[in-house]
Amino acid sequence: MPDTAEGVAPATTRADWQTDQEVRWCPGCGDYSILTAMQLLMPDLDVLREDTVFISGIGCAARFPYYMNTYGIHGIHGRAPAIATGLALSRPDLHIWVIGGDGDMLSIGGNHLIHALRRNIDLNILLFNNQIYGLTKGQFSPTSEVGKVTKSSPVGLIARPFNPVSVALGAEATFVARTHDLDRDHMQETFRRAHEHPGAAFVEVLQNCNVFNDGAFAAITKRAVRDDMLIDLRHGEPILFGSDRQYGVIGLDGAVAIAEVAEVGIDAVLIHDETRSDPSRAFALSRLAETPTTPTPIGVFRAVEHEEYGTGIRAQVDDVQSHEGLGDLDELLHSLPTWEV
Repeated sequence: MPDTAEGVAPATTRADWQTDQEVRWCPGCGDYSILTAMQLLMPDLDVLREDTVFISGIGCAARFPYYMNTYGIHGIHGRAPAIATGLALSRPDLHIWVIGGDGDMLSIGGNHLIHALRRNIDLNILLFNNQIYGLTKGQFSPTSEVGKVTKSSPVGLIARPFNPVSVALGAEATFVARTHDLDRDHMQETFRRAHEHPGAAFVEVLQNCNVFNDGAFAAITKRAVRDDMLIDLRHGEPILFGSDRQYGVIGLDGAVAIAEVAEVGIDAVLIHDETRSDPSRAFALSRLAETPTTPTPIGVFRAVEHEEYGTGIRAQVDDVQSHEGLGDLDELLHSLPTWEV
């Protein structure tokens, strides 16, 4: 929390975090609900607007910084994690949010994303996943399903999709979670957890594009089916779901599977441990649903603590500067081998 005269940030309301810019997404877009959840959450985080930055790349989601009354950067395609990395290392006092879509973050920005996660940069990264390119009008994205017919795959997509949570866990991100745009409370709690985490926090937000990929997640996120289709991961609790919590997740040959509790017994149901240092169990949970049409885990998959990259870098600099006889920079620049042109 940034220092203030009173030690805490002054009280704010949602209106303080809204800008005077007209919010311009397609009517019904899931981005509206994500924005609302964020604006309503910010007053509860005890942070200053002038110490908060939203950084985005290119895409529909990338308009986010225009609508948050904070500092913001609308960067270039895929480069938001790289821009945010530089800012985080130079200004560790800031609260930095990185916003991007599945196309922006996992195609041209994929390399920047995995290294920001691998290094454990102190960033809150929100990936809005609608499984399509929305801004450029409906081409397949890195998360589009096999067989998807789009303007750029007229006879069906052949390439297998990325699973964003699996990608983040593969990079050994220290905080990995998933939420969706139809549950404001769940979004806010997940975003809060990401903000509180020291290090790189990655959140996949299942987000509906009602123009180019409407209903992509309807089979699991509609209110009528959520109890039986969303597996809410809660640390320290058995992984149960269903309208009567009649289903559970069990271990199976190194993987995980769904079973009826009445058949296997409650003792066979796995207890969720988001703090496991080995990410293999979290990775197995991320692979439980091959497509968003079968029971799918949401919530926090992993939350562990490792040294934050910027903290380690600054410690190295401080250590070097604490030694005597550091040498002369001018002498170094003019040392051999040198030559004149």
